[in-house]
Amino acid sequence: MSPTRNSYGQLIDEQAPNSLDVLIVGSGFGGIWTLYHLRKLGYTVRIFEAGSALGGIWVQLWRDWTWTEKFPGFEELRQYFDYVDQKLDVKKDISFNQRTERWRVRTEDGTTAHPRFLVLCTGFAAKAYVPTLKGIESFRGISTHTAKWPQEGIDLKGKRVGVIGTGASGVQTIQEIAGDVEHLTVFQRTPNFALPMRQGKLSKAEQDKAKAFYFDIYKYRRETGSGFMYDSIPKKFFEATPSERRLNFEDQWARGGFRFVLTNYLDYMMDQAANDEVYEFWKNKVRERLDDPDVQEKLAPSVKPHPFGAKRPCLEQSYYEVFNKPHVDLIDLNKCPITEVTPKGILTADGVEHELDVIVFATGFDSVTGGITQIDIRGIGGKSIKEKWSEGVATYLGVTTSGFPNMFFMYGPQGPTAFCNGPTCIEIQGDWVINCIKHMMSNGLTRIDAQREAEEEFRRKILLYGSMSLVMKAKSWYTGANIPGKAVEPYCYMAGVHHYDKAITEAAEKNYEGFDLS
Repeated sequence: MSPTRNSYGQLIDEQAPNSLDVLIVGSGFGGIWTLYHLRKLGYTVRIFEAGSALGGIWVQLWRDWTWTEKFPGFEELRQYFDYVDQKLDVKKDISFNQRTERWRVRTEDGTTAHPRFLVLCTGFAAKAYVPTLKGIESFRGISTHTAKWPQEGIDLKGKRVGVIGTGASGVQTIQEIAGDVEHLTVFQRTPNFALPMRQGKLSKAEQDKAKAFYFDIYKYRRETGSGFMYDSIPKKFFEATPSERRLNFEDQWARGGFRFVLTNYLDYMMDQAANDEVYEFWKNKVRERLDDPDVQEKLAPSVKPHPFGAKRPCLEQSYYEVFNKPHVDLIDLNKCPITEVTPKGILTADGVEHELDVIVFATGFDSVTGGITQIDIRGIGGKSIKEKWSEGVATYLGVTTSGFPNMFFMYGPQGPTAFCNGPTCIEIQGDWVINCIKHMMSNGLTRIDAQREAEEEFRRKILLYGSMSLVMKAKSWYTGANIPGKAVEPYCYMAGVHHYDKAITEAAEKNYEGFDLS
């Protein structure tokens, strides 16, 4: 057999990761998408994945695959990634149970690699956050963060369970476990403006019929503001009559999913008066499902704590009905905060000790940047990316950052991340990274680095888009306000997926304007 050479003609040992053209961190949708396309181009590529299986936290090989539900559960997603491997044979280029610790990549088990390009596909929610609580180590029962839920599960039947937090994972956990536990105590800081999921089964016949339009759907997603296959109503809120608005709201609500926030009027996230009306509609819909006036006020308060849509709304199926059950208590942490965790449970400021067998921390993530900054990545001069971003994030185009040449990331800071359908964002950024690497390889270029001036200008745009939105009036992971000490600012591109796609495409078409290539 003739020796294998990389794209620069150098002899390589196929088993040695040191010889790679590209190393990818993370084997979720983004990592697999990038691996598959770069491998097709003939480059030597490998993935390092911290977990023990495909999927990361979640491409579309849709021709021979049939989903069973609109919103697939964990087991079905696992089955899907097994199917992906059968079709694309991706596992052969993935090293599982690997965590990167430093540049020139070295993992916890000592595996090293010196790739020409490093692509971070760590996702926006890879670093779990647990608040500092007095006595947290003293609890004698079971405690876990939702992101670290044991693969084998936890037997909650007959148990007294406390859930801290009502974000996305909190909503999912609460509605799933309420029927099993003996008693459920929910500790809420801010009510979740959850939306009806409208879960439903999907038949093979339905999907086979729809597949004739999949290419059109995929193309259209990149032309919308949010990367979904539906878009905003193309008029301002008060240009519509009250009756028209009401009928639109009812239609969006009945359809379910994220439509109520994504197919709303163009300006409801910029116009406070419009936002107030959207909230009133939501509040009344939720209160219809709650029996107790006190619980109504806690979950759908008369005075909203922040603008509607300024924090990520979650999708629910039976969340609100849970709080009508006699064995469920809802504690408002704004009025009665947690004092400490005790060996028996949780003590609140009113002197009540809530005795528990299990504590579930649904306290979220150091989102958007945390998955990247938890890795000790050092660029030019030895400065870490965590240090660089400690007082504010700076990227160019949401895929690179100056001073860290030949490094790309996706579904992270200053991309459309939080405001985009995940696979759409990954495909847009993944295609850009793949084409950039292809351009460099084809032209004998070995180094690409974002210009500081271009990065500063892009950051100014991110801050400007954020200042035009009501998002900055809420404390959320959208702005980093959920993590103590983190810089509070807009962390994602808010001008719309279609505008983002155009911006990064134009930069590439202008010979990678804003970059130094050599």
